[in-house]
Amino acid sequence: MNLINVDYSEKIPNNVNLTEDRRVLRALEGWHPSYLDWWKDMGPEGFQESLVYLRTAVSVDPKGWAKFDYVKMPDYRWGILLAPAEEGRKVPFGQHHGEPAWQEVPGEHRALLRRLIVIQGDTEPASVEQQRHLGKTAPSLYDMRNLFQVNVEEGRHLWAMVYLLQKYFGRDGREEADELLRRRSGSADAPRMLGAFNEATPDWLSFFMFTFFTDRDGKMQLESLAQSGFDPLSRTCRFMLTEEAHHMFVGETGIGRTVQRTCEAMVAAGMDDPADIDRVRALGVIDLPTIQKKLNLHYSLSLDLFGSEVSTNAANAFNAGVKGRFRETHIDDDHQLTSATYPVLKLVGGEIKLVDEPALTALNMRLRDDYTRDCVKGVERFNKIIEKTGVRFRLTLPHVAFHRQIGEFRNVQATPAGELLNDAVWVRRCDEFLPSRGDGDFIAALMAPVSEPGQFANWIAPPKVGIDNKPGDFEYVKIAA
Repeated sequence: MNLINVDYSEKIPNNVNLTEDRRVLRALEGWHPSYLDWWKDMGPEGFQESLVYLRTAVSVDPKGWAKFDYVKMPDYRWGILLAPAEEGRKVPFGQHHGEPAWQEVPGEHRALLRRLIVIQGDTEPASVEQQRHLGKTAPSLYDMRNLFQVNVEEGRHLWAMVYLLQKYFGRDGREEADELLRRRSGSADAPRMLGAFNEATPDWLSFFMFTFFTDRDGKMQLESLAQSGFDPLSRTCRFMLTEEAHHMFVGETGIGRTVQRTCEAMVAAGMDDPADIDRVRALGVIDLPTIQKKLNLHYSLSLDLFGSEVSTNAANAFNAGVKGRFRETHIDDDHQLTSATYPVLKLVGGEIKLVDEPALTALNMRLRDDYTRDCVKGVERFNKIIEKTGVRFRLTLPHVAFHRQIGEFRNVQATPAGELLNDAVWVRRCDEFLPSRGDGDFIAALMAPVSEPGQFANWIAPPKVGIDNKPGDFEYVKIAA
């Protein structure tokens, strides 16, 4: 079988020769009905029978890997797709640096690998659950289709992790695969494993912020896992990154179009003060200070996903050759970090200072810094949109000490500028920095669905080009009656 192309003659599409691995095939076929039950219960509510113009992977060749067509989401062909193997690949870091990459799980790293795969797997269905009501308030069929594309691909990423669990971790893996369908985002009894994936996604601006910031964290984590000495995990994550790029595109263009529409409405009304929030809101658009508060919230939640800045768990994963750094093979060092240091922000004597820590235990901080640099580039693109309209306002990322629940600043109250506050002042001022209930109510009031082809809600600008180069009035979703 050509491992570049995907075999769609099977019940479970794949490019891993599942027909020759009957044990794993039976396990996945046994898991499939439970997955469909989960999808119908927790996937997009109210649109299971609608025809959606979705892309489906038909190859793992980046030159031509997907086709587009209408499909009902429960009929989407989820499958097992690994990027092509690299002949002679070596473990690129850690104590096994330079040894042949592993095709099976090394016994001494079994628990560590399983934990990383389960955590990654848990985020995929969580985001589908968080977004399940958004179809009902979509600002256009174009946006609705993009939401559903993100959702089905998060479902496929769950399949990717479940395949690894089923194939390489025996009974433990099968039990973990079942648990991935048992937990629920926001559940009091069985919540998802990471905090950001238990937060509500109540409106479309939240969705765009999530796909810009939280899916970007996903990109960083997948890039690090794609460096793994465990080759099946590396190959799985390399292909997942191809799909993840669209999710970040949805977030960046969604925020950009929201910002653009707000600025256009202000200019048309002859308004030049973004701080005149009531007058801007009267135009039926989301004011820029509230967009900034939403940005503050989602960036800070996403920073927590990187864990503690100084972490022995991260050091152990690196030493073991299990999880590397962002673009590990492009870094010019010994890839073992035995004597290197890395600067870490800490609270020292009531002041925020940089302190050199062993690079091996500061890997989370380094990855978070890589993430922040990536976010800055996107925020600057939003600012260019604002500048072109002549409106005087700049969006900025808040300080890393702001609104943190994990790491060095979890017990600190700080403004987005990094000014330390006592608890009483924070309580009095927090609505200046984070979306208030009133902000949420205003945004919710704008979330009226628009389902006519080519039409868009007043608060968001149309995209520059359509998906798959379709015309502006293309019917991306044929909503079932």
